[in-house]
Amino acid sequence: MASKPVINSLRRLSLAAIPALLCSAFAAPAMASEKWPDRPIRLIVNFAPGGAADVMGRAISPTMSQVLGQSVVVDNKPGANGNIGIGETVRAPKDGYTLLLSSGGGISINPMIYSKLPFNPEKDLIPVAAVARVHVFLETNPSLPVSNVQDFIKHLQANPGKLSYGSPGPGSSPHLAGEMFKRAAKVDASHIPYKGAGPALTDVLSGQLQYWFDPGPGLKQVEAGKLKLLAIGSPQRSPLYPKVPTLAESGLPGFDADTLFGIYAPAGTPAPVVEAVRASVLKALEQKNVIEVLQGLGSTPESNMSRQAFVDHHAKERVRFAPLIKAIGLKVD
Repeated sequence: MASKPVINSLRRLSLAAIPALLCSAFAAPAMASEKWPDRPIRLIVNFAPGGAADVMGRAISPTMSQVLGQSVVVDNKPGANGNIGIGETVRAPKDGYTLLLSSGGGISINPMIYSKLPFNPEKDLIPVAAVARVHVFLETNPSLPVSNVQDFIKHLQANPGKLSYGSPGPGSSPHLAGEMFKRAAKVDASHIPYKGAGPALTDVLSGQLQYWFDPGPGLKQVEAGKLKLLAIGSPQRSPLYPKVPTLAESGLPGFDADTLFGIYAPAGTPAPVVEAVRASVLKALEQKNVIEVLQGLGSTPESNMSRQAFVDHHAKERVRFAPLIKAIGLKVD
């Protein structure tokens, strides 16, 4: 058994070591961020392959990889209007090795329509960088006997409840655009939710759905003559289709269903890591090929948006869409 002098000496040594241990504990995140990244980074896309979010993630990830010096790997986690991917990001270690690319609706709208979310996206995620403002395009299957918005409205009125439209999920901007359209045009149609824009597009092309509000992936099919583009659901016409009217110009004043897609990190991620990720995203948005991909989706790159403006955007989205969500009684659980 150790003598009392030995025990007392050990106690003094232990007490003396406490400040050093505390310093080490507080220094650990900083040291980790200094070494970051030393392995591949996972970029969760919370919608299915083929949709706008997926296309954006795969467009920006190569430049992000070059800037950060490690591979940025896209990992699709679709479901529950983006909540599956958001939840996985929130639960991930706050070390910068898990990031999220999501629509703004997943962050701002989902908490208003899902009452049992085990997380709060606006508190549990850090907005890192906006990627693009996504516009929605009203497209129909070519089999419909319509050539403009007014024809389409008359067709819907003559067939109440018989037509269906799809969206990437409940509360997504294409879904809300569809509900805005129904209320403004005083028509009735069925909403079919999917786990992303890709699967919805497939069913519009096959004729299982008669129309949809396209967040961009369907524009190539418009060019190929496989979909009919009637209007854009934004305040301004699209530079890609300057002859295509807005819905506001087509008799539905004030129609605006734009949304913002961006990169997020788990709350608590070290600030230097957040800034490094942001810098890599902004560098990607400067690349000509990335700009072409984003514009090919009909979206507008947002390389000039500050982090604070990106943060503030979410509150504005809640204010903008809350009356519609209340009016249509949109609740998922």
